[in-house]
Amino acid sequence: MLSLVIGVAGAFAQGSRFAPLRWFVAGYVAFFRNTPPLVQMYFFFFALGAITPTVPDDIGMEVPLVSNFVWALVALSLFAGAFNVEIFRSGIEAVPRSTVEAAESLGYTRLGTYREVVLPLAFRVCLPSLNNNLVNLIKTTTLAYAIGVPEMLYVANQIWSDSLNVTEMMNVLLLLYIGLVSLLVWLMHRWERAMRMPGYGT
Repeated sequence: MLSLVIGVAGAFAQGSRFAPLRWFVAGYVAFFRNTPPLVQMYFFFFALGAITPTVPDDIGMEVPLVSNFVWALVALSLFAGAFNVEIFRSGIEAVPRSTVEAAESLGYTRLGTYREVVLPLAFRVCLPSLNNNLVNLIKTTTLAYAIGVPEMLYVANQIWSDSLNVTEMMNVLLLLYIGLVSLLVWLMHRWERAMRMPGYGT
């Protein structure tokens, strides 16, 4: 969800008249699209995590203020959000200029036109690409294993380390991911059909 918010906000900022904001968004997209997500996660957890303050826990030990789960959430959201910015930008460009001008002639501000007219139409065009990016994001969550986040691969590893049933757990893990991705794809396809509008893709 956070990556979708980043995508919507970033696509809006790309059309800003304030050049430094456009440059910032372009730099953000280029950085996160052109570097491996695992390297990004390590950067957040080890580099930024090392300079964040610590707080005492229930037994008086110092623990990081930002947990490994939060760093994984931030890293994955920014990674997927960079792709979503470009996905929403392409959807916005697919909306006819005449539609935007009609909204402006009715007195809509730029933000109002984006929120009430352009974004709903662009979202319909973007849904297939968003579907692909969300599927990729689900598969990328396994990288959180590298910083100790207890996601499915981490839990499976704990089980096979205790029970020595590597083959069984890898098969279970594979089936779980197939089921999860299949459910997401099915839901997104239903959403696409529900939002289909003649002349605006999907």
